[in-house]
Amino acid sequence: MYRLIFKQFFRSKVVILSLVLVVVLGLAGILIGKQFLDRQERATEQVTQYQKEHIERNVKFHQDEMGLLLYYLRFALINQPDKLAGLSIGQSDVNPTIQNVTIRNLEGQKYDTDLVNPSSLQAGNLDLGFVIIYLLPLLIIVFMFNLLSEEKEAGTWNLVSIQSTSKLKYLLTKLSVRGIVLMALFVFLLGIGKLVLGFALDSAYFAFFLLGTCYLAFWFSVCFLVVSFQRNSSFNAVTLLSVWLVLAILLPAGINNYLGNQYPVPEALETMIDQRDGYHKKWDSDKRETMERFYTHYPQFESYGYSEGEEFSWLWYYAMQQMGDDDAREESNKMRDKLMLREQVSKSVSWFVPTMHIQLGFNEIAGTGSSDHMAFLDKTNAFHERLRLHFYPKIFANASALDENWRDFQPEFTEKNLSVEWGNLLLPLICCTVMVFIFAFYFANSIK
Repeated sequence: MYRLIFKQFFRSKVVILSLVLVVVLGLAGILIGKQFLDRQERATEQVTQYQKEHIERNVKFHQDEMGLLLYYLRFALINQPDKLAGLSIGQSDVNPTIQNVTIRNLEGQKYDTDLVNPSSLQAGNLDLGFVIIYLLPLLIIVFMFNLLSEEKEAGTWNLVSIQSTSKLKYLLTKLSVRGIVLMALFVFLLGIGKLVLGFALDSAYFAFFLLGTCYLAFWFSVCFLVVSFQRNSSFNAVTLLSVWLVLAILLPAGINNYLGNQYPVPEALETMIDQRDGYHKKWDSDKRETMERFYTHYPQFESYGYSEGEEFSWLWYYAMQQMGDDDAREESNKMRDKLMLREQVSKSVSWFVPTMHIQLGFNEIAGTGSSDHMAFLDKTNAFHERLRLHFYPKIFANASALDENWRDFQPEFTEKNLSVEWGNLLLPLICCTVMVFIFAFYFANSIK
């Protein structure tokens, strides 16, 4: 029977055309992911070479004044994307993966990013994750909407009913054929992704595979439920497309809009203003007050004194820079907490919206989501603080730039700690799939 059902299934030109189209789009998504990874790799190579030349050039011209030299020098921290990011680019096309920072105030530097055409950002990237989340469900709908109705509309269902020992078993056999084809397509695309992108076959890859498999199973269960209502093909197609539209477009967009209104981030503007005011107003403030606040923050530097009588000193200047960050710290922490709260609420809500859950899951596995970027910003804070603590004593003591071994200052890479929380990752989709299948079997048992 399987052989006959396979032949019947592939006899349709729509099936062949749909498979070819999705394969082409899947391959295009993999190539786009490859281009993204290559672009990040080139940027890493360029920033490494640039930092070396940048330091050498500035040391040559400002070797006698460490404070002036450190005003210009930039040091790179790189959040190198995992190879799996080529499958799910996520927010990496918006959030910077390289931070070039000076030891001056940090809040004005953390959110700098590349200039990108906003139209391109609005359209997003056609990566393989997009194909899996949005296009494979449409392909399942194309394969499943007339699973039963085509037999009834062609007048062959009575013959099938007589010859088959179980009508439900026959429908499940037809469903399994379509499931095998879709899973073969899914595995094929992931296999091509492995060859092109070169990611490791580790726990993250298997998490990506299992999450995608559960998601496809969910859509098969939804289609089977609608088919079990025993309506005509037109009704099935319209209903399934409406479900896809609600789950893939309307609900995620509505939830995103709700979270944006429920948890606004006015602190972003306030952080920028506080950081600028905290620095610029110090030009007209009492120098001793500025230095006292600085030494309260860094008591280990109090031995350098207060530079009484001097109109300008690098000690006072970098104290002003530090005050800019200190004045903005409260609003900056509030903004970070708001963004993390949005992420947590999104993950909680996504337990009931499979399309949101798989998108967040793919991004989390690939390290391209909001939480990964927030972790990168935290590491930028720590990186910037290490630079300050290293260079402040040299600036305050007016050390010679030639005494520093500048070759040691290479771009640093963040360490990614991508751990898979299997329960939170798979349980929501498994629960949704099982629940829908139970309803589908209840209605399917009454098929005549």
